[in-house]
Amino acid sequence: MTIFHLARVTDWDAAAASGEYRVSTLDRTLDEVGFIHASRAEQLPGVAERFYRDEPGDLVVLEIDERGLDIREEDGGAGELFPHIYGPIPVASVTRATAAWFEDDGGFATAD
Repeated sequence: MTIFHLARVTDWDAAAASGEYRVSTLDRTLDEVGFIHASRAEQLPGVAERFYRDEPGDLVVLEIDERGLDIREEDGGAGELFPHIYGPIPVASVTRATAAWFEDDGGFATAD
């Protein structure tokens, strides 16, 4: 199965250089939070619009192969379950990185 994580391009570039991704969410690390926030495909636009709309930097959607990772489905609020990744994400587990942005009308878009 594939899960998704929205990231700053600068954070993804740093991970590619180090071999693992360790950012939980905007300005918070895995070490600070204890897990990395992720989402299912249908949850991604809502997460982007709620948390990343005002992010000034370039964004990228990381497609992550769940195999070998400690994934736990947990309540993200209001009873909706989100995948949380307990531990760093090896760069090799990211099967695709796709550019993402917000359109002029505020809608979330990706290069696909």
